[in-house]
Amino acid sequence: MRKAWVYAVVAVVGLGAGALFLTERPLTVTVVQPETDVALRIYGLGTVEARVLARVGFEVGGALMSLAVDEGDRVSQGQDLAALHQAEQEARLARAHAAVAANTANQAKAAAAVVRAAAILAQREVANRRQAELTRQETASIQRAEEAQRDEDVARADAAVAEAELAVIRAQGQDAVAALQLEQTLLDHHRLHAPFDALVVARLAEAGAVVRAGDPIFTLIDPDTIWIQAYIDEERAGQLALGQTGTIRLRSKPAGEFNGTIARIGVESDRVNEERRVWLTCTDCPPQMFLGEQAEVRILTGTRDTALMVPEVAISGFDGYRGTVWTVQDGRLATAELTFGARDDRGRVEVTGGLPEGAQIVAIPLQNADEGRLARIGAAP
Repeated sequence: MRKAWVYAVVAVVGLGAGALFLTERPLTVTVVQPETDVALRIYGLGTVEARVLARVGFEVGGALMSLAVDEGDRVSQGQDLAALHQAEQEARLARAHAAVAANTANQAKAAAAVVRAAAILAQREVANRRQAELTRQETASIQRAEEAQRDEDVARADAAVAEAELAVIRAQGQDAVAALQLEQTLLDHHRLHAPFDALVVARLAEAGAVVRAGDPIFTLIDPDTIWIQAYIDEERAGQLALGQTGTIRLRSKPAGEFNGTIARIGVESDRVNEERRVWLTCTDCPPQMFLGEQAEVRILTGTRDTALMVPEVAISGFDGYRGTVWTVQDGRLATAELTFGARDDRGRVEVTGGLPEGAQIVAIPLQNADEGRLARIGAAP
């Protein structure tokens, strides 16, 4: 019985010693080391786009008669791209020309009528003056004088009517000219011209198809306006500014790295994905770019001479500005609430304040750790 009690006491003591060893055994941790010349970059994923892009079509509807260019062709400003069947519109234009010619003839006729009316009026005025003089001399009757005055008044009215008719025909001539210009413009709208020097990236219709006004026939881009549209997480977008430089990697050229500059920052964020759009111009991208190709960008937002960069996974309760981390101080674990600043493209955040004197930040999340436990700093993996 005495041996059994001894064995039991030894077992209890051994279990207690083991538990004490397990709880007080120093925990090996990796800590964040200060870095120099730290580059703060933001990662974004986007696509190749064109700033100047136009989907061009006819201003009138009709049947496509011909298409002069195809996808991949380069065109110059004003170059013919396509044409609609235009026989009907040509007939309308010929009719408008005939109307202008008829009006010109009517104007000539009306002008001659004005001259004739003016001549008759002049004759009647002379006759009226002569009859008036004879009446004063009592060699002609008053009735004949009154008839002469009447003839002059009628001639003057006829001259006014002739001038009014000429004015009406001239106004009709202006209307006929305007109608001719309208028909000529509509005829011109039956031919599609390039609005600028462009590259044809899509041909959306074929000859024989009946298209409506405004239906796109070609998609054109200005190849000199190619840029990268990238989406940046809103949590990081506050560091963006116009003119910041970045690197671009194209999916088709994963080994290449090209230089870009922020040319535009979107003023509206995506409400669903919580992302902001930025556009980067590329200074040394390949001469041939493909719209819609996926691209990765890393934008340089700043540099630090020295900085403590903590992985976000090591921060608990992080709200973008504050968070709690494990630290090693005087050989034991402790928690500390820190403030943070800029982020980089490696998922790390810059420490800006709150770190106790002599404390080192644990770089890897700890499981089942307690404050006050012994800690031993190991080498970084």
